[in-house]
Formats: sequence, structure tokens, C-alpha cells
Amino acid sequence: MCQLLGLNCATPTDASFSFTGFCQRGGGTDHHADGWGIAFFEGKGMRLFVDHQSAAASPIAQFLQQYPLKSRNIIAHVRKATIGEVSLENAHPFTRSLWGRHWVFAHNGDLKDYEPQLHGRFQPVGTTDSERAFCWLMQELTQSHASLPSIEELTLTLRELVPKVAAFGSFNFLLSNGDAMWAHCSTQLHYLIRQHPFSQATLMDRDWTVNFAELNQPGDRAAVIVTTPLTSNEAWTAFAPGELRVFVDGLHVA
Repeated sequence: MCQLLGLNCATPTDASFSFTGFCQRGGGTDHHADGWGIAFFEGKGMRLFVDHQSAAASPIAQFLQQYPLKSRNIIAHVRKATIGEVSLENAHPFTRSLWGRHWVFAHNGDLKDYEPQLHGRFQPVGTTDSERAFCWLMQELTQSHASLPSIEELTLTLRELVPKVAAFGSFNFLLSNGDAMWAHCSTQLHYLIRQHPFSQATLMDRDWTVNFAELNQPGDRAAVIVTTPLTSNEAWTAFAPGELRVFVDGLHVA
């Protein structure tokens, strides 16, 4: 299986702490060594980095751990290949454009014998079940809405669509269009919200403690979503199986 990391924030937030710990799970402290990727929004723009090397050994990942990576919405992924070969085109996150916006998607799990009918402009480049599921979601959103709907409308549509994919297996995923982040759990997903008054956090996968009170202002806030908790001294909340949560400005809104 793979692992997911997402941040949804009220203000552009430095993700170096979470990303550094997360990268260790890509072949360092864990066995998810079949590629990795990260996508983060900057205004309406979006930066995407993917690599078929392990995150723990990738020079690109090492560079990004030192990069001033600040964003309000970030999705990262470390891969343990189950469906689709180890290759660059199969590295998550995947991105598509819809309604004049970038959309980013990453998946953890296996969808057995999942071959949806894709008849529109959304076609997979690689060979993963994950990218096929993303293309199908984009296709169905296009058919359900003529233009960009509200977050509430998108959430209602996703609540109808997601079970149709999850019926084929494990469908833990993160999805963002830069305004909100949707997180769905089939088997395992956790989240926490860092906000004022901030405190210290210690990574599980690396010897690093940060006092967020020294780095943040009272208006800063970040929701951190991850497959398994990243820190040893914070209170993480587990998703229930089948649960779809929506985060906006660092808050769980639905």
C-alpha cells in the first residue's frame, strides 16, 4: 500500500516539517519506495514534482525539504506499487484541469478489476487503478455540473460518486482544487488541526521537534491529513471507514 499526506491551510503554510518526516516513509523508515510526488498550489497556479525513485533517496525530494514550500493546499504521496509498474507516469499525485482550475488527486489502496468506461477528455497516461479512478471522477463531475459549483455542491456529488469506486476495493484518497481538500477513508486515514495556541510537535520518522508557537501567528491554521500519524505528541483523529471529510481554510467543514 501507499501513504498519503495532505495539508489544507488558512494562510500559506510552510510544509517542510511534515514533508520531511513523510519522505522518510518512502524507503527510509517504511517500505513505500516505488516513487513519490508532491503537488502544491500557489494562487491559481500549481507546482508538481514526481519521481520514480524512493522519496528517502531522491535528490528532488531532498531539495524540496530545503525549499520554502509554502501553500494553502498540498498533497504528497509515497508509493508501494501494486497495480502498474514503477515508472514516472505512475507516480502520484495526478493532475487534471477542469473549469479553469487545477485538480490534484492521490490514492492509497487497491481497486480490483477496475476498468471504468472513460469516453471523454479524461484519459489515463499511466497504468494505475488510481489514475483511472481520478479520470472517472473528473468525467462524472463534468457531466454533473456545467461550471464550477460550490464546495457544498461538489461535496454532495462526490458523496454519490465515491461509493461507486470504493465498491471495487480500498479507496483512500485526497483531492483538491486549491479551494478545498476532500479526504476519503476506506481503511486508514488520520487528521489533526494545528491552530492558536500552537505547541511543539515531534516527528515519528526523524529526530526533529518544532515549536509552532514561534513560527505562526494567531490567524494561522492548518489541517494535516495523513495515512498514519506523523508526530508522537499530538492528538490525531482517525477517520471512520467510508467517511468523506472536507477541509477549507484549515477547518473540517463537512
